[in-house]
Formats: sequence, C-alpha cells, structure tokens
Amino acid sequence: MGMTINKMTVKKALAAHSWVGLVCAGLLYLICVTGTVLVLYEEWQRIEQPGIPEMNSIEPEAIQRAVETVLASEGVQAPTTHLHVHLPTDALPRTTITTDTQAVHVDANGAVVSPEENAWAEFLLALHYRLNLPAVIGMTIVGIMGAMMLSLSLSGVLAHPRIFRDAFTLRARRRDQAALADWHNRLAVWTLPFGIAIALTGSMIGLYYVSGYGMAATAYEGDTEAVTTAIFGDEEKVTSDPARLPSVVPVLGYMEERYPAVEPYYVILHDPGTTGQHMQVIAEHPQRLIFGEYYNFDGEGRFLNTVGMADGTTGQQLAASSYNLHFGNYGGLPVKLAYIVFGALLSVIVATGLYIWFAKEQRKGRPRTMTRAAWNGLIVGTPAMLVITLLLRLTLGNGVPFEAVFWLGLAACMVVAVFRSKARSTVLQRRQEVSLAE
Repeated sequence: MGMTINKMTVKKALAAHSWVGLVCAGLLYLICVTGTVLVLYEEWQRIEQPGIPEMNSIEPEAIQRAVETVLASEGVQAPTTHLHVHLPTDALPRTTITTDTQAVHVDANGAVVSPEENAWAEFLLALHYRLNLPAVIGMTIVGIMGAMMLSLSLSGVLAHPRIFRDAFTLRARRRDQAALADWHNRLAVWTLPFGIAIALTGSMIGLYYVSGYGMAATAYEGDTEAVTTAIFGDEEKVTSDPARLPSVVPVLGYMEERYPAVEPYYVILHDPGTTGQHMQVIAEHPQRLIFGEYYNFDGEGRFLNTVGMADGTTGQQLAASSYNLHFGNYGGLPVKLAYIVFGALLSVIVATGLYIWFAKEQRKGRPRTMTRAAWNGLIVGTPAMLVITLLLRLTLGNGVPFEAVFWLGLAACMVVAVFRSKARSTVLQRRQEVSLAE
C-alpha cells in the first residue's frame, strides 16, 4: 500500500523548499555584495580615520621606538603574545601596531598618535568572511556558498549549449522575462572566468577548517596543527622567562641588504620580552600572486629561514595565491576597479536568477508572492543597510553596534516588503470582488 500525502502537507513542503532556496540565494547575494564593497577595504579605513599621519616609508629606528612604547603600555599581568607592525603600503600608507589588547597608529617618528578606529571596515570584513558568525561556522557556510556558486556557474554553461555562441546577441529588447533571462545569461558568460576564480578561491578559503580536519584525519593522524605547519610553518615553543626586548632594526636591515627586491609590509614579534621570542617579516614579492613570504628570525635578529610561500611546495604557493586572487589585492587601483565592476555584475546575476525562477513558477500556476516580496526586501535592503551603517559610523563614531543594526535592519526590510505585498494583494482582491459584484 503506497503512502499518501495530503495536499496541505505538500503545500507546506513546497513553501519550506522555497524559503530554503531563498535563504541560500540570499546568502550568496549578500556575500557577492559585501565582497564587492570589501575590495576597497584599505580605502574604507582611510575614510573612517582621515586625520591619521601617512607616509611612504618609516625608518627601522622609529619602528623600534614605537614597539617599545606600545609594549611598555601593556599590562604586566597579561603580556601580549603577538605584536604586529603594519608597515606603510601603497594601498594603506600608515604604520599601525596591534597587540592582543590594543591597536594604535604611529607617526613617522615612532610616536603613538591615536588608537586605530576602523570598526566599520572590520565589521564589513567579518560580514563577508564569516557572516558575523563564529569563525568555524561562518567560514564553513561561506565556503559552501562558494562551492554552490562554482556549481551554478558550470551547470549554467552546460544547461545552455548555445550560451557562448549567443554571448553578444539579445533575443528580446523589451523589458520582459525573455529580456531578463537574456541579460542574466549574457552577464554570466561575460563574467564566467572571474566568477569561477572567485567561487573557487572563496570555497578554498571558507572551507579551510573542513578541509584541514579532513587532511589531518587522512594524512596527519588527526593532528590539525600539523596541517597548518605544513603550509604556514611551525610556531616556536614558548618559554615565559623574561628577556630583553628584541630589536627590529637588524631584521629590517638584513631584509634590505639580502632581499632588496621584496617589499616588507608586516613585522610580527612572537612572545616579545621572553626567552622564546622570535620575529617574522612578511614581504610582498612583486610580479607574484602570493600574498607574501614569511622570513623567520630569532630573538637576536639572526635570520633562520623562510616558510616557502614563494618557492615551497605547489600546495603552499597555491594557498598563498588564493587570498590575493579572491580579494583583488594585486595590480593596484585598476584591478580593484575591475573587481568592483565584475563583483557588481555577479550580484546582478544572482538577483536576476531568482527573479527568472519566480517567473517560471508564476507561469506554472504557483506564484511565490510572499517569497518574491521577501527577496525584493533583501535585494534592496542589503546595500541600503551597508550605506546606513557606514553613515552611522561617520556621524556617531566607532561604538555603533554594526552587526545588530545591519541584521535587524535587513530583517525589517524583508518583513516590510512582505507586509506591503500582502496589503497590495488584499487591495487587489477586494477590487476584483467589488468588480464582480457590480
């Protein structure tokens, strides 16, 4: 005897299926929009704090003075375990020192001038990178969305055999569903290489934890730290005995003398003030897609080795290249502008893809009125809430709860759109009833 399912259960299942699809498409749209805005990550930091001293370079002695000043201000009960010095770059010509407890800007003489206040840029980064969720959960979801985007890109090509031949032909010039489908398909072709690159690198970055656990289980006997060590190098053993602070002067001098072709942009002090302290310099390699190479030094400033991002295994170089390829951190402003254009087009492709599905459902006699209304609210609400949170940052300062404002505001946009759609449907229904009664 076959199992029968009543119509109401089927209807509820179809509605649940629609909302699950809406959530997945909405997350993909959100990731595309925020990724497009995030291309200007350094520029947003400069907009948030326009009065910070900027410089093309800074002397090693000034860096050392700044490091000593910042470390002297740290609490003795919980000394910092890592101190990061961001050196001036073309994209962000500022010197910033970050510890476990604080982040400050310094001037060209090494004097601390202001706390770092770029809460909106950091909110934007966390929104795109992990949807403001805990790292493991959020990055995994974003990675899955990247894999879904890659699948959609490839399956879309396979599902339309004529898509390349008709890449520059529009069958319909009217503002109807055929024209919308045409534009969706053409934009998908024009952005295909970019979309595949972004989706592939995004899934690689987002699924770092999942792939790391998998590699640990199959190749490293469950040791997840061994996976990280194989790519980014080993972390030295920590000893808490006090020691004289290390000096970055000989380290940067060595880099200038032995590696003049590279461009250091980060100096990291591990466990400063202890006998286990050591230093790293991250340097960019011009004409390479890698984000940089790690140059390791001991606590006395003696060179030890490099990690291998520039000349190590293929896996290391691939991992080091995925970040710049995904975020557009290479080639300067022209590349950033190109990423903004293509990122905006990807957002349009995602948005129109669901509108095409709504139209198909309408033709089949299954109008998704409420789902479409919610989608309208999300399409408009996502960029609107980004603008609103930025304006709040510029007018009210660094202490605005951006995450709560954004997500509650986005939810409100979707709810308002649904209620407006319901009200409109009710009005139309009453008019029809009145017309029939007459």
